[in-house]
Amino acid sequence: MIPAARVRVLGHGHTAALRAMLTLFGEAFDDRETYCARQPDDAYLGRLLSSEHFVAVAAFDDAVCVGGLAGYVLPKFEQARSEFYIYDLAVAARHRRRGLATAMIEALKALAVERGFHVIFVQADYGDDPAVALYGKLGVREDVMHFDIALPERER
Repeated sequence: MIPAARVRVLGHGHTAALRAMLTLFGEAFDDRETYCARQPDDAYLGRLLSSEHFVAVAAFDDAVCVGGLAGYVLPKFEQARSEFYIYDLAVAARHRRRGLATAMIEALKALAVERGFHVIFVQADYGDDPAVALYGKLGVREDVMHFDIALPERER
């Protein structure tokens, strides 16, 4: 497993690390169009990193980003508490099976306890057996249905 010192929660001033995570996601998910082609400017990424509703955790091998986790804090309305949704998690291909994903989730769990989150949840797709195995080791599986609701095109 990678030493904990090499896994860190990103914050204000870590825009270069967040850009490195975006590049990693583009490569890991084979979706460079989404993650690399139209990245926001530094001001936007800085606001995101300073927001209480966004969290990014990165894993580094020396100065190279080899893992990333990004997600969102969801304030609830039915009780005064928040949940955390892991939106993206990836590890560079040659660094997989070394405990990096688990280490990033453990760093997130520590932050979640510190900030008083009620639960962390994540979606895994059928057929993504490594993700299903990882999340099954760390949590309880719920079978749910997910729907993307399309919006009408807007003029730019």
